[in-house]
Amino acid sequence: MKNFQSLGLSENLLKVLAQKGFEEPTPIQEKAIPYLLSNTKSDFIGLAQTGTGKTAAFGLPLIDLVESESKHPQALILAPTRELGQQTAQQLVEFSEHYKKLNVEVVYGGAAITNQIRALKKPTQIVVATPGRLLDLIRRRAISLEKVRYVVLDEADEMLNMGFKEEIDDILSNIKVEHSTWLFSATMPNEIRRITKKYMQDPTEVSVNTEVKSNANITHQYIVTRTGDKLAALQRFLDIQPDMKGIMFCRTKRETQEITDQLAKSGYAVEALHGDLSQAQRDAAMRRFKARNMQLLVATDVAARGLDVDDLTHVFHHKLPDQLEAYTHRSGRTARAGKKGLSIAFINSREGRRISEIEKKLKINFEVIEVPSIDKIKDMRIEKWIKQLHNMPIEGEAEKMFEEIEGHFTGLEKKDLLLRLLSVELKNLENTSGGNLNVSAEKGKGKKQSGNGPQRYFINLGKNDGLNERDMLDFLAEVSDIQKKYFGDLSIQDRRAFFDLERTKTNGFPEKFVGLELENGHAIKVNEENNRNSERKSGGRKGGFRSKNKHYKSRDRKGKRR
Repeated sequence: MKNFQSLGLSENLLKVLAQKGFEEPTPIQEKAIPYLLSNTKSDFIGLAQTGTGKTAAFGLPLIDLVESESKHPQALILAPTRELGQQTAQQLVEFSEHYKKLNVEVVYGGAAITNQIRALKKPTQIVVATPGRLLDLIRRRAISLEKVRYVVLDEADEMLNMGFKEEIDDILSNIKVEHSTWLFSATMPNEIRRITKKYMQDPTEVSVNTEVKSNANITHQYIVTRTGDKLAALQRFLDIQPDMKGIMFCRTKRETQEITDQLAKSGYAVEALHGDLSQAQRDAAMRRFKARNMQLLVATDVAARGLDVDDLTHVFHHKLPDQLEAYTHRSGRTARAGKKGLSIAFINSREGRRISEIEKKLKINFEVIEVPSIDKIKDMRIEKWIKQLHNMPIEGEAEKMFEEIEGHFTGLEKKDLLLRLLSVELKNLENTSGGNLNVSAEKGKGKKQSGNGPQRYFINLGKNDGLNERDMLDFLAEVSDIQKKYFGDLSIQDRRAFFDLERTKTNGFPEKFVGLELENGHAIKVNEENNRNSERKSGGRKGGFRSKNKHYKSRDRKGKRR
């Protein structure tokens, strides 16, 4: 393997890399850096898994290529989340510490745009941005793209997964000057291929270990339990491993906050991370979590993207994600830097087919485990209580009070006193959810459960169409003429939604939506989840949507509106 000195980087950068202990480039850095430095007018595609050093692969060449004397942005880096954007900007700042005139600014939603506009008025050579906030700044004419020479699409597949295709199109079409486009991604779905054909000219493509889908140091496990018992099951894992540092992934912001509140009420050290929190609240939660003041972070997928925590021991899935890539990103938060980690999914008896699907497509193996028994939890808690008693410091005030109350315990032997203290502790343990929380694993993984388990569907409508969960259920029930009680496990996102429908009601269900469209002409499509050909085709739709007020239209077979 080459060293950094052989890649063509400047002495200033080599000095920083040496100070920070970087000795050998990763495979993507070894291939990308020399090419980008010597082919400044060419487009480039770098494919490598998350965590393989892609930021340095494009960041180091950018620092050497931009002109510090110029006051206008010359490099634009698009990132899918503010967390990833912040981390990228921070890395670039650290790498460029010997370039005193080089300025890196990061702009993202959820923070005051006035402060970001003020910051961009300073001489700035590199801008790191989330797509939505950058478009807002472009529309306000708060950022000039006239001098941009390099555009980097970082984690491009993640940006598309999060529904940013329309924003990326708008941004790239706003850059009128000649520039090079560098695209870095873990995967290359068809949507990214279309972007490369539209906005890139004969790009050089480098692919490094893209077949690696899952960290070999991660042990994948699942538990079959009733949906209503998932929280109690999680509590038992927190009890039995008090030194864990984990993340629990949830599908919705409301679910994330509710679980956090219930755990905190029960005395567990937890934090929530979701989109309804302010940036200051999110930053504070992450500081406490990284400082090991918290045992568990409960987060949505979007809020947790871009998080960089090296010593996570556990990743929990309150519900399995709808997309396989999301499972890879979730579980990949643990077992970093050569360490081992656990990825544990809580599933109900109907979700076993998803475990089999993930195993097959990601080429990993799951191990079924059981929720620890109540007796085991009691043993662990009593052991912890004993250690606390032994290690508890004796305060001066306690010694004074002991002299006053000692007479009340005359004649009470040590055994009697310990039995009474133990009885108090066991009384406190009665709040632990009792009983066996496990469901037979045979009811979970394996068979497709035709005729029993529900069918999962996808619809290309979501929050951006003005729909919440209640509205979506009303709409589905109204169009299909199926009672709402037969729908379940609804997950609504910005531009799409997923839901279950009892199999006894699935006959002809998708066909009932054929011909329906929004008032702006966008066709409504419903497909089985494993046949989601139209999922990525749903663009951003504006304006309200109310099914009962018929804010959608249908066509008859001849194409006439009705």
